[in-house]
Amino acid sequence: MSACETGTDMGQGNDDNARADMVFIEGLEIEALIGIYDWERRIRQPLRFDLEMEFDNRKPAASDAIADTLDYKAVSKRLIEYVSQSGFGLVETLAERCAELVLREFDVARVRLKLSKPGAVRGARAVGVAIERRRSGAG
Repeated sequence: MSACETGTDMGQGNDDNARADMVFIEGLEIEALIGIYDWERRIRQPLRFDLEMEFDNRKPAASDAIADTLDYKAVSKRLIEYVSQSGFGLVETLAERCAELVLREFDVARVRLKLSKPGAVRGARAVGVAIERRRSGAG
């Protein structure tokens, strides 16, 4: 069993009531103006996002109603809109702003976000950052 299945990820214990449900988006690719070098400021570069969002899935599971879910399509569309219009120098700044956006605009208690910049370093498939943020006042 993975950490997600056992509920031990993100600091959770093995108690069924303490388990954290996760909705994830994996490999969301968005073109963005990102970087600190002059040449980077003139071209759009591909970025890849992986997100895990803590969301209680019991209500949508019981109702089988899309209105009760965390709409990962809406999250994806909002991130695409935001990132496409951004122009940050650092992936650290962009990751932080994206995590803040998800926590502020969607009903999630916690978000784990990995932002990869493919091809940024010769010999590496990708480089980037991974952060985890919690909504103020959450658990």
